[in-house]
Amino acid sequence: MKFKFLALLICITSIGFTQSKPLDTQKNAHINTIISLFKTKNTDQLAKLINYPLERTYPIPSIKSEADFKLRFSEVFDDTLVALIANSTLDQWEEIGWRGLMLDDGIIWIDSANGKIKTVNHQSELEKKKRAALIAEEKENLHNSLKTFENPIFKLKTKNYLIRIDQLANHTYRYASWKVTENQASKPDLILNDGDYEFQGNGGNYAITFINGIYTYNIYRNSISKDDVPEVTLEVLKNDQVVLTEHGKLID
Repeated sequence: MKFKFLALLICITSIGFTQSKPLDTQKNAHINTIISLFKTKNTDQLAKLINYPLERTYPIPSIKSEADFKLRFSEVFDDTLVALIANSTLDQWEEIGWRGLMLDDGIIWIDSANGKIKTVNHQSELEKKKRAALIAEEKENLHNSLKTFENPIFKLKTKNYLIRIDQLANHTYRYASWKVTENQASKPDLILNDGDYEFQGNGGNYAITFINGIYTYNIYRNSISKDDVPEVTLEVLKNDQVVLTEHGKLID
């Protein structure tokens, strides 16, 4: 019995310390190219290795082109992030299925197939200041019922709706929606509070759920997804039966 227990312990221990599968030559080459370009801060070549649009934290606009990237490079890639990427080694990078190649815990993601940067989960001090100014400006243009919030999450349009999601001071979330032809200065058709956030993996995907009597509103945000998966989806259930599904696009 003692030997069986020891064998089982060794097996469990070895599973816990299983190494990630080594990356192939092409993927190593993608990573080494990115590292090399960051070492020299070669923004001209890096601008060609971005999957546009490169999303930034709302309400900061996405980076939509090479020219925009070069103009805003230092906003996104501050000295801390540049050094982290430039000094990284191959064993700090890991492939997470179809999601791509991530550095450390997902601070930056690269497309496995083409070697382009697809997601940057970092915010510089410059971006923090820019975001604070944009939030203050946005509050001026919101309906009075929506001006109080802790953190704006995103704004989206589906076929029929304009939807806004905010985080409130109590760490819950608020849902506000209008007809797609309306704007945020008008009174929302629907406001839901006490939204529940569910994190879905280290790629940045998540869902926020709101309960309204017999109705459940789910907002699915796909930060990293396959090409045919929408950026965001609204799903409405009535007594646990889906009665509405609309895919949407994020808007700045």
